[in-house]
Amino acid sequence: MKYLPLIALLALTACGVDGPPIRPEPDAPKPGVTVSGDARIGIVTAL
Repeated sequence: MKYLPLIALLALTACGVDGPPIRPEPDAPKPGVTVSGDARIGIVTAL
């Protein structure tokens, strides 16, 4: 238990060692045709 504060301190000091965070580039929309929706096949009757 007496090493827990030391381990916590080492873990916190390791944060950000590789530099400031870099925001990822947004994904570019893929070119092409997109089809979405649903289809139904069957018999419809009304009484």
